[in-house]
Parts: sequence; C-alpha cells; structure tokens
Amino acid sequence: MTRTRLSAGAAVAILGLALAGCSNGSTPDSTDDTDTSAPSDDVVELVFWHGYTEADGDVLDQIVDEFNASQDAVHIDVEVNPWAVIDDTLLPALSAGDGPDIVAMPAERLPVYAARGAFAPLDDFYADAANNVGSLNPNAVEMVTVDGTIYGVPAGFVPLALYYNKALFDAAGITEPPADWDEWVEVARTLTVDEDGDGVPEQYGVVLPDHATVANGLWPSLFYGNGGDIVADGAAVVDSPENAETLAFWQRVVVEEAISPTGVDGIEADELFSAGKAAMHIGGPWMTFIAADAGIDLGIAPIPAGPKAQAASAIGISMAITAQDDPAVQAAAEQFFAYFFNDENSVAWSLGSGWPPLRTDVPADAIAENATVAALTPMAEFGRALLPGVVNTTDVLAAVDELTQRTLAGGDIEALLAEAQQKVEAALAD
Repeated sequence: MTRTRLSAGAAVAILGLALAGCSNGSTPDSTDDTDTSAPSDDVVELVFWHGYTEADGDVLDQIVDEFNASQDAVHIDVEVNPWAVIDDTLLPALSAGDGPDIVAMPAERLPVYAARGAFAPLDDFYADAANNVGSLNPNAVEMVTVDGTIYGVPAGFVPLALYYNKALFDAAGITEPPADWDEWVEVARTLTVDEDGDGVPEQYGVVLPDHATVANGLWPSLFYGNGGDIVADGAAVVDSPENAETLAFWQRVVVEEAISPTGVDGIEADELFSAGKAAMHIGGPWMTFIAADAGIDLGIAPIPAGPKAQAASAIGISMAITAQDDPAVQAAAEQFFAYFFNDENSVAWSLGSGWPPLRTDVPADAIAENATVAALTPMAEFGRALLPGVVNTTDVLAAVDELTQRTLAGGDIEALLAEAQQKVEAALAD
C-alpha cells in the first residue's frame, strides 16, 4: 500500500527548523477515524490531520467517507486533534517521516511551513479546470499563496462582520445598520447610555477591543477601510498617513466620546455584547451561537465602509499537501481536493461549517437555509486575507496590538506608528 515518503530536501529543511526551536512533541494520536475499513494493497492510503470537532468536523468527515466510497484508488484516514496540537507536532512528525499527507491549519500558519519546504506547490493543480478551483474566491486563494506560489487550498474564508443587537436598535428607533464610518459613529452615539452621568456608560454603542482582537483582524479591517495596510509587497507600511488618520478618528470618538470601552480584549468584548452592554460588535460566525445562548436577536451586516474602501479582514483555514517523493501520493491528495470542491460538497461544507461557500458560483438559493451563511456570503467578495504570505505573523500582529492598545489609551499616534513600523520591519526580517 502506498504511503507518504517525505522528500529529502524537505526533510532536511524541516528537521533544521525543528532543531532550531520547535516543540519535540510526538505525533498526534487519532481521536476520530472516519473510516476504519482496511484498504487493499493497491490503494493509495493518505492520512489527513485536521482540528474540526463540532458540526463542521462531522460534515468534513462525511465528505471524506463519501470520497473513500466513491472510488477504489484512494483511501483517507482522518486524525482529529486541536489546532494547537497539530501546529506543535507537525514538524517533528514530518522530520521523523511519520507525518500526515494532508493537513488543515489556520491560514496564517501555512507560510511558516511553506517557506521551509514542508508543503508541495499546487500551481499545476490550480491550472487544471477539472479540479473545480476556477471559481474559488481569489482572496481566499491569496491566503494560501507564498512568494507567488500556491501551497494549499482554502478550507474556510469568512470576513469579519458587524453583529448587532436588534432589540437595542429597535428601542432606539434605529431601523438599519450603519453603512459607513460616519453613520457608525452616529448610531453608536445614539446607543450609548450613561444614565447616571458618571462618564462610564451602562450601555456602549459599540465595543471595539483594542488588543487581542478577534482573529487579530479588527484593526487591519479599519486600516483597509481608509486605504491603509500593515504589510504590502513584503514591506512594512504600517506607518502611513492613512493609518494615522484611521487611528486619530477612532481615538477621538472612543476616548473623547466613550462610545466604546477601552482596554478590553476580544473575549471581554464578546462578554459585553452577550450581556447586552454593547449594541454592536465585530466578530465572526461564532457570534450566532453567543447571541443564541444570551437570547439576543442578532443582526448581521458588513463592517461599515471606511472613507476609501469597503473591506474586512477574513479568518481562514487552509489545507495543504506535505512535500512528497511519491507522485502518486500527491496526485491522490489532489484528487480529494477536487472532490472537496465539487458542486455538492461546496454547498454541504458551507452549510455544515457555517461559513460562506469558497466557490463564488454557488447559487444563493443553495445556501439560503442557513441564515448566517446567507448573510455572510455577499460579504466574502471584499474579505481580505490577513498578512498573506507573511511568515512571522506573530510578531507583526503583536506590534499592531501594542499600537492600537496604546492609541486608545490616549498615546501619541505619530510616535506609536514610528515604533510599530520598526517592530514590523524587524519581524519581516527575522
């Protein structure tokens, strides 16, 4: 039976990285095998690691089972572990020649492995129209591209959105969510309630966490909306007039007008919204469950457009094929990817995961039964991959976190931007 054999060059590169400071954890143990039947000796057997454990995991495992049953040439065994465990053990497992053939991971981690030769390039796969990738969201494809080479396929791509409390809107006589920044601030002013006049509202119009934000994408989304960015063409561009304007705008309305609390992180922001103490929040599809648990009638709208653009940072999951010596193994993995993106599975995966379809040609009526998916799908066209192709996203985002937190603490924006620029440049050079 055919199994993965890591190429010599990739093994050397991966081993070097592992010895340079990666965890020495062991290969994850399988916690969920989707198909326990033993394939015959002439079948290409693949191992697939992923971290989906809820309804999305059930749907993905069903797709794998159906793929296995649909043909006799390839058999996939699934091993499910937390995303952090996969990240911690992937390099040691590959170095030992005992890693997966297919692996799913948060999209920002893909460049780390691709830059070190761990993943097989997929440009030829994308060039074949038979592989059902011609209509994939191009922004989702960008998130799996490193230095011009495509190293994976998107398994999920969803832009951050504005989630709002319909009951609080109705009570204030507001009938529509805000469409742009000026409307956003005006609506937030109306919905901010400070009954005792002590300067600390009992209800905030909006909660904008200033550090450890949801998927680290809130502030990049605001930067994009005013024509700014963090990294462009491999260079740090955080210290720009556009970003200075963005920070000054939000510093004024948050610090001076108290439409949002300051010093809160993403989790605390979720808690304020679920407690009914904030009328608007930026988040992802999980807000549907948070609102349901809290008994909140939830509205979903795009992040209001900035002065220059309608844009939102997107959360993503990628799938990749580990570097192979055996062409049959890579071909088998690519066969599964093509199956994953066929018409039926594109719809099933979207409905099961609660995320927009990855293909832009999925009919609206095909996903209408899931209200969250239906609401988020039109927004996917202006979703942007967060730091696509950047290897050291951790230090880049840490610099942005410090910048935004100190800005909403009343810091000097010019000095903070200059400091953040230096730190992002250092992170890119590391």
